[in-house]
Amino acid sequence: MPRHNEQRELPYPPSLLFDVVADIEFYPEFLPWCLATRIRERSDNVIVADMMIGFRGLKESFTSHVTLNKPKLKIDVTYEDGPFKYMKNKWIFTEIDKGHCRLNFFVEFEFRSQILAKLMDMLFHKAVSRMVAAFELRMEKLHSVIALSPYKRR
Repeated sequence: MPRHNEQRELPYPPSLLFDVVADIEFYPEFLPWCLATRIRERSDNVIVADMMIGFRGLKESFTSHVTLNKPKLKIDVTYEDGPFKYMKNKWIFTEIDKGHCRLNFFVEFEFRSQILAKLMDMLFHKAVSRMVAAFELRMEKLHSVIALSPYKRR
């Protein structure tokens, strides 16, 4: 079963990073291979969302249950339906200095399809690192806009 853990220290407050990861409906704007998202259900601390991903002509959709714990700055994602046998990921945002954060991202999963599993085995660690980098770039873009604007998202 593929697993990956990625840590980065970033010059942003943890609560802002938390908000960017929690904004699932914006993933298609910046996240590699994310073609579409749809929020099925949303409450203060739970989101049930569908995501369509695509790579080299392959497209798959899956549903995730996302638990948002803003006071503890943690996001847990569990799999509900789609091409996986199993999938979960976790985001932890830890303040290391005022206005700086250590981002810890963990993911593990297994595809039902052996073809998808073999394809992903070759690309997995690079793909996950690229995805985490996409969140970092999104944060850079939003942070520069927020810093220059009197208006703030959420």
